[in-house]
Amino acid sequence: MHKKMAQWAAAAALAAAVPSWAQDAPPASAEAKRIESLVDKAAALVESQGKAAAFAQFRTRDSDWWSGNTYLFAYDQNLNVLLNPAFPKREGTNVHGQTDANGKPMHDDFMQVVRTRGAGWVDYVFPKPGESRPSRKWTYVKGVSFDGTPGLIGAGFYPD
Repeated sequence: MHKKMAQWAAAAALAAAVPSWAQDAPPASAEAKRIESLVDKAAALVESQGKAAAFAQFRTRDSDWWSGNTYLFAYDQNLNVLLNPAFPKREGTNVHGQTDANGKPMHDDFMQVVRTRGAGWVDYVFPKPGESRPSRKWTYVKGVSFDGTPGLIGAGFYPD
């Protein structure tokens, strides 16, 4: 009987330690598909036209690349910010080790996904534009070469 209780206690502790929403990708939705498609197209554009030409297009507001709260961002392999049109002051900074409100190193997680899988989703909490309270956010990232330098490109969305 003690063994069963110990197993139950271990299962309960594990369930409490892992959020019920922990998963590798957001629930299937039109928005998730749109973000994946956007990032895939952006990576292809960088590969075919080069960083300068592609980034010039990505910086255009009210375009396919940047509309509403959706925009592309890019980091090199060392997590130096190469592109962030919504927050241009971040460009040229290094985001290695920065965490969300829950202590999750989301930028490092972006690079880990790219290094291990080539592309994929990362969830974290981040305030919506104009808000201070963090909300759940999903970001899709994909590995890309910026004129011979490895890095990643990504975009995200708030599911609620």
